[in-house]
Amino acid sequence: MVCTTNALRLLAALLTILLTTTALPTPNNGKEGTISLAPQGFSATPHKNGGPSPTAMPKQDKQDGGDGESKKKDASGSKQPKEKQQSQKQGSNEKPKKQCKQGPAAVVAAAGTNSTANTPAAKGAKVVYYITNDADNAIVALRVGADGKLSDGSVTLTGGNGGNGIQKGAAAKVDPLFSQSAVRVGSGMIMAVNAGSNTLSLFTIDPEDGTKLTPAGKPVDTMGDFPVTVGFSDKLKQACVANTGAKSGVACFKASAQGLQPLQQTQRALPIGQTTPPTGPEGTISHALFNSDSSALLVSVKGDPAKNDSGFMAVYPVGADGSVANRETRSSPAGTAVLFGMANIDASTVLATDASFGAAVLSLSSSSQSFSTVSKTPIGDQKATCWAALSPATGSVFVTDVGANHLVEIDPADGKLLRDLDLDNQNPGMIDLAAAGNFVYALSPGDANTKTKVVVFDVSAGKGSAKQVQNFQPAKGSPNSMGMTFA
Repeated sequence: MVCTTNALRLLAALLTILLTTTALPTPNNGKEGTISLAPQGFSATPHKNGGPSPTAMPKQDKQDGGDGESKKKDASGSKQPKEKQQSQKQGSNEKPKKQCKQGPAAVVAAAGTNSTANTPAAKGAKVVYYITNDADNAIVALRVGADGKLSDGSVTLTGGNGGNGIQKGAAAKVDPLFSQSAVRVGSGMIMAVNAGSNTLSLFTIDPEDGTKLTPAGKPVDTMGDFPVTVGFSDKLKQACVANTGAKSGVACFKASAQGLQPLQQTQRALPIGQTTPPTGPEGTISHALFNSDSSALLVSVKGDPAKNDSGFMAVYPVGADGSVANRETRSSPAGTAVLFGMANIDASTVLATDASFGAAVLSLSSSSQSFSTVSKTPIGDQKATCWAALSPATGSVFVTDVGANHLVEIDPADGKLLRDLDLDNQNPGMIDLAAAGNFVYALSPGDANTKTKVVVFDVSAGKGSAKQVQNFQPAKGSPNSMGMTFA
């Protein structure tokens, strides 16, 4: 008994020593520019360049299904198990597991990450991005796991304002920019349009963590009204942005870690008879895209069938010195009416969506710089097929529809419709998308009754095999959200 008592006393003494010498986390002291964070979150510090400081949210645990709802269904309609999430309270004094180093970007680290033709898509994505297009525009970065599934990453203010076009006499509530590629990745950089402030923002991407974005200079004037789409060439290191407002046209910039440098005094005017903000979606610019060898800049413009206007493709040849031509060649491919998004097939071929019927494969003549129709793909249950992405895994093009919740796959070799996959995930429809590695990522911006989602499809089994594997609800979303790109 005496031995037991002495042992207990000794144990108590050791515990007392241990407790009094263990270092505890220091609580937030309320210094200006410092944000108190939950465990597993990121710290935020003031910026050397005087820019806005980051705000932070805790990271989510890795999720199995990842749609943020208690129950979900896959494409076949079968229920999947409820996902477990670890909730954490803001302001905890527990020491964060990870800390973000001080940097000049205005980043909101979120709880819970894409380019298109000019990036190594076959290698897969580490991060996918879209913009909120809200009054304070921001780039949302979502991490991509080894299984292709998403988790939250960061939210970075662009330093500009989003905007909404006019539809049926009111601010457009979905697809407010009427465009594809409002945000774009290339050469270790990401650029985003700010339609409400007529600017283009550029950031460098941290090669070790693609959710960390650093401003490359300040947002630049796009020389026109209401920029909606940006094309980028890795070869030329040029970004060309298209404005679709009253002062419509195209402006090109040299892009580097130092920022965006204008390559001309004024934009290349592309008159389309619009207003600011533009009224659409008909009669507006849809997409700016360099072809696959950067020998031409392509711009698609929607027609308006009600006005017997078929729209057109504008082609700006690129000279031997890398300069984009000041004048465009316009052509209206036979059978097209409301041309929207494009996917490069090769240097002289694109698959272009057409909101009036589906999609068409178009061929570019090097001599006339005009497009002709190779094949058309009518989509029977479509409402507004507008966005397109070529998958490196399948060699096929996937297209989406803001009004019909389905993923359509087309063979660009002959225009054959390979699959029309109806989705049972309760989303209203999908807009911009990106294909990387064995996966396709499509943005569903949501509406008044539905939250923003990013739908992940596995296409690893080849053509006709697409299946939904995640319907992810990011911590930061908006019905105004636009674009989809990856790194």
